[in-house]
Amino acid sequence: MRARKAARGAAFLFLLVIFHAAHADPAAGKRKAAPCAACHGADGNSASAQFPVLAGQTSRYLYLELKDFKEGRRSEPTMAPFVAKLSREDMLDLADYFAAQKPKPVAFRADAARVARGRKKAEEVLCTMCHLGGFSGQNEIPRVAGQHPEYVIKQLKAFKARTRTNDAGSMTSVAQTITEQDIEDLAHYISTLD
Repeated sequence: MRARKAARGAAFLFLLVIFHAAHADPAAGKRKAAPCAACHGADGNSASAQFPVLAGQTSRYLYLELKDFKEGRRSEPTMAPFVAKLSREDMLDLADYFAAQKPKPVAFRADAARVARGRKKAEEVLCTMCHLGGFSGQNEIPRVAGQHPEYVIKQLKAFKARTRTNDAGSMTSVAQTITEQDIEDLAHYISTLD
């Protein structure tokens, strides 16, 4: 019975990926991304540490986050008016467009001691089990390499406080095991990765 359910789940996921690949239009996503540019930059490389770098994220992650914003599983007041009218097709197009962009280094001077502590903490809590080596991300797990450290801190604190919970519990659980200093150190470390 379990094997049959697992096989059906795998088949559904395969069909979803095929369907997604056949229907997303990055060129349309570029046109639809015009309103996103004010915060995230025209190519998904935000200049402000208040907004995440979208360039180079996986298409699946971006689509799911847009969907979570639209359906209220993730809350950010500045995103609400932008996602309210997005269709599934719009979200797929935007996700493919930003996924195809190249991330650029963020303007941040990391502290070497914090970077070293952050690297050690990342190894200790096995961050790369989900985010992969180099923190490049996979599927619905975000790329955090080279992300604005202020944004990383904001998100890790939100997971720790359980005010962000659209992660199936993984990050919420990990965040309970790290301190405020660990969060700062991890952010310094992550910001140095490309």
